[in-house]
Parts: sequence; structure tokens; C-alpha cells
Amino acid sequence: MRPTIYDIANKSGVSKSTVSRVLNNQENISPEAKQKVLAAIKELNYMPSKLARGLTGNGFDAILALSHRSVSSTSGNPFFSEVIQAISSISENYDFDLILQTSKNYDDELKKIKNKIDEKLIRGIIILSSSLDDHYLDELDTLKIPIVIIGKLEKEYNYIYSVDTDNYADSYQMTQKLIELGHKEIACLHAPLDIHVSTDRLNGYRQALFDNFLDIKSEWIIDGGYSLEESIKAAHTLLDGEKLPSAIFATDALKAFSLFQVIEKDGYQIPDNFSLIAFNDTSYAGFFSPPLSGINIPTNALGIKATELLFQLINGETALPKRNIIPTQLVLTESILRKK
Repeated sequence: MRPTIYDIANKSGVSKSTVSRVLNNQENISPEAKQKVLAAIKELNYMPSKLARGLTGNGFDAILALSHRSVSSTSGNPFFSEVIQAISSISENYDFDLILQTSKNYDDELKKIKNKIDEKLIRGIIILSSSLDDHYLDELDTLKIPIVIIGKLEKEYNYIYSVDTDNYADSYQMTQKLIELGHKEIACLHAPLDIHVSTDRLNGYRQALFDNFLDIKSEWIIDGGYSLEESIKAAHTLLDGEKLPSAIFATDALKAFSLFQVIEKDGYQIPDNFSLIAFNDTSYAGFFSPPLSGINIPTNALGIKATELLFQLINGETALPKRNIIPTQLVLTESILRKK
């Protein structure tokens, strides 16, 4: 049976509270008492559990990872599973536990977070996507706990930092590449516009068309939802239209995957009938034939950078950039052709 702080107190002849103060590196302890406690710890080979550290005052060694999206919308999405794996791996290196949280709405989420902070369950937070609700982030900032968002920040906060790619510029670049290849009729299958990443990707597409004096056709800009079923339905809607585009920009790999399926089912081919470019994900790469042109999201790098940044903040480092951008690279393959 592993020794407890009660055993240490009995062995060293001091009170349990004195043992607790030694374990938590607190002051107002006599050198003699401290020496007795340390000797007892060594003799008993005592290793404090995380539960014990939590109960003795300093709190648990844990961070919280949360998403604003429902479980149904993140299930099967490789971004979330990959980024959680990266966060978990780095947390383990720091001997911290990772707590995952889902919520029904922002009010419910804030309540849960406040409870965890009050109970000293967490020492930092990673948010997996950036909210469009500034009030929510304002509320989080008042909690005075280190927070890193994987996504975009519009405002400056005291305790909130961000790690992201430049989604607007990347979307603009991909759409511009299609235009340079002679495509003037370019559709967009996008994700719901309730988070920054989705709006930035759609806005980059729109701006590229606008800057090249091309029509922005609402019937070619279709919300593909979060699930595979919704995305396939949106792809059918696009391809069932009276007039078809020559190229399609998909704002994530799920949308591209759906387009591949529907295009092939309808008897079309990529790139002969449609040039396709998209934000890609390594989990989907093997499903695309021909290989997909576009920008691979550095999911692992985002998770690692966000977690390392959070631990720097937990350890008291404050002279750190509030906004951090991970570079990306456009890869061109056989999924796009020059327009004849």
C-alpha cells in the first residue's frame, strides 16, 4: 500500500498541514520541520498523486481542451482527432492530464469552465476553433487563466493567445491559381459560417473573384454542413444545377471527398469535367484519385504549437506573441487543368 501524507506526518512527528506546506513549497515552515518531512518522504519513497496535489491546494496538473461545436459535428472529422492527439502527446510530456469538454451552448460552456477553475481542476485552456462571439471571449478573458485558441483572434486580450494558419490568404491563393489557369466559373463548397475559419476561407474565395472582375454567383456558393451526409447533399445540389462551373474550391477535405464521390457517381471526371482544389488533410489524402491539389492543413503543427505555447504561459512566460501563424504551402497535382 502506497504511503500517504498521514504516514509522513506520523513518521516525521509533525502535523499533516505542515507536510502539505512542504509538498506545496510554501513558506512559514521551520528548517527543522522541513528537514524531518523531507527525510520521511525519502524513507517512505512517497510519490504524491495528482489527486493529492489537487486536494492540498495547488490544484490538479491538467489542461482543458474544448470545442464550440457539438459532438455530432466533430465526430469523424480528422482535424479534431489529430489535434487532440497532438495536444495529448505534449501534455503527457509535461506530466499533465488532458480534460475534454463539450457543451450545449456558450453559457453552459462558461459555467463548466468556471466550475473547473473554482475547483482548481485545470491550469490552462486550449480552444479548438475560434468563436465569432466577442462577448464569449471577453468573458473568458476575465477568468485570468492562460488560454490558447487554435484559430483567429479579432481583438487583443490579456490572457488569450492564438495559433492559426492564414485561411483568408490561403483561400485567395487557391482561387487565384484556378483563375490563372483560365477558369472563370468557379464554385465553392464551404463549411457553416459560425466560426472564423469558415468565414475567412469563403471571404478569400470571394475576394479573389472580385479582384479579377469575375461574377460571384450565389447558386455556386453552397454550405456543405459539418457531416459527410450534409456535404454529399450539397455536392448533389451543385452538380444538379442548370449551369455547371469549370472548377470547384472546397474549404475542407470532407467537402472535397464528397465532391469526388458525387462527381464520379454522376459520370463526370476530375479534372476533365471539373478542376478541384481544396484545403486537404492527411487522413483523407489516400482517398483522392487523382491526388488533390490544394493546401494541407498542418494539424499536428497547430496542436503542438498551441500546447507548447499554453505551457509557456502556465509557467509564467508572458512576453510572447499574442498571434502565431503556422506557414502553409500550395501543392498542385493532376486534380486541376488549364481551361481550354
